[in-house]
Amino acid sequence: PQLRKIVSQIRPDRQVLMWSATWPKEVQALANDYLQDFYQVTVGSLDLSANKDVTQIIEVCTDMDKYRNLQRYLRENLSPKDRVLVFVETKKGCDMLTRSLRSDGFQARAMHGDKSQEERDWALREFKGMQSTLLVATDVAARGL
Repeated sequence: PQLRKIVSQIRPDRQVLMWSATWPKEVQALANDYLQDFYQVTVGSLDLSANKDVTQIIEVCTDMDKYRNLQRYLRENLSPKDRVLVFVETKKGCDMLTRSLRSDGFQARAMHGDKSQEERDWALREFKGMQSTLLVATDVAARGL
């Protein structure tokens, strides 16, 4: 509905480009509705799909409430078998959040571009191996995980 509203307000001779990490029927329908004479470029398999076991939570709050809300959510919901990936905007913020979480008793590790490859590999091994429940990362992890 939002996309249709936006498109209805744009000139009909517009240029439209679409990208999608997956190609489910809903995305195919959008492409057919909004793209004429389009080219489809596929990298990898068309059979790939998003992991249905991943839960994404978005909570809108003030900057002052972010840490308290994260801490509350983790205490109320985190079980020993769970793994949580927290993305932050800056390297400094990544280190600060990791230190705060560790001082509050969470097994957190940090991953960002100022860490050596050895440190990043170690943090990822700890996370995958279940020695740490939280991985706090900048976009360096978003690109590589």
